[in-house]
Amino acid sequence: QQSFGCVSSNKSKIQVTAEWKWIEGGDDTCGICRMPFEACCVDCKCPGDECPLVLGQCKHPFHMHCIVKWTDAQNTPKPQCPLCRQEWKFVD
Repeated sequence: QQSFGCVSSNKSKIQVTAEWKWIEGGDDTCGICRMPFEACCVDCKCPGDECPLVLGQCKHPFHMHCIVKWTDAQNTPKPQCPLCRQEWKFVD
């Protein structure tokens, strides 16, 4: 979204607004908790740096806390992505 406006011929006033969304993987919700990436996971109270988005080598994005809990719960040396079942590895 953008809005621009001029006040007079001698002075200009510009008002800029923006909106962002996560677009990695073509979806804007976590595949585990189903919360939007703009929001935090179900374990956090506030979105932001404390609840980051992470991407697997398979290109599926998740809230960091969601995928860590998912992989820990699998009790296997090679946990799998919950969406495609490929071996889960974080993108370097």
